[in-house]
Amino acid sequence: MAEPGLCHAVVVSTCVACGLIARRDRVEAPLWDSIRRTPCWDVVHAFGTRVEGWIVLVTRRHITSVADMSDDEAVTLGRLIREVSRSLQVVLGCEKTYVAQFAEHHDHPHVHVIPRPRNLPSEHRGPEIFGLMGASPDEAVSADRMDEIANRLSAELAF
Repeated sequence: MAEPGLCHAVVVSTCVACGLIARRDRVEAPLWDSIRRTPCWDVVHAFGTRVEGWIVLVTRRHITSVADMSDDEAVTLGRLIREVSRSLQVVLGCEKTYVAQFAEHHDHPHVHVIPRPRNLPSEHRGPEIFGLMGASPDEAVSADRMDEIANRLSAELAF
């Protein structure tokens, strides 16, 4: 098993998340894809979504389940969820955030922290907000807007 915060070098070539972490390690990621980094987690803006400020917390270590998290990863995750939620309320004026965790498409558990805009139509509330993911490039939050949000979030995060 890799040390906390590290992916196995061999895995990087086959794991999308490990490849993205390696890109962040080389300081080649756009601002929206490297908002904040801790030894255990990367804080990034989701791409392909119509929701501004849709944040994803990604484990830096190559693990496949929340049950595999170290104590440090678990403690840090709790603090990050709180701080990212607080920061999203300040930066975007959202009423609340949704938090969801899945580990289906990547070998890194990732936690979605999604701002719930005050004017969100009822058909997109709760788990239905995931219907706003997978947007076409012309409907999705632009890279410039994601960078703007990332810059403000980075300044606001107390973590």
